[in-house]
Amino acid sequence: MTEITDIRELIIDAIRDRKGRAITLVDLENIPGASARAFIIAEGSSTTQVGAIADHLRDRLQKDAGIKPFNSDGAHDDSQWVVLDYGDVWVHIFLPDARTRYNLEELWNDAVITEYPDLD
Repeated sequence: MTEITDIRELIIDAIRDRKGRAITLVDLENIPGASARAFIIAEGSSTTQVGAIADHLRDRLQKDAGIKPFNSDGAHDDSQWVVLDYGDVWVHIFLPDARTRYNLEELWNDAVITEYPDLD
């Protein structure tokens, strides 16, 4: 499982495993100079949940797809934003206020943006 679509689906499923909310796919495929082919953005309701989503995502992609992030940032106890770099796909997990402040969807508003419904 290394196709980008499969990885995106696995990431979204892993975020949902830990009750991540407001999941958005920002498809950057047709954006010249973009640093990745896609961003997946989600929210956790607390710093603990943001960390738990990131940890579970790392474990799940390692176990199910045999891939590790090239890099990550923000993974500590009081994280308001964690980013995991999987090369073609970057995953951003925010607290709601931090997500509003950085507003990545607006920054990449020329991309194709898909919002996924929360499961609860």
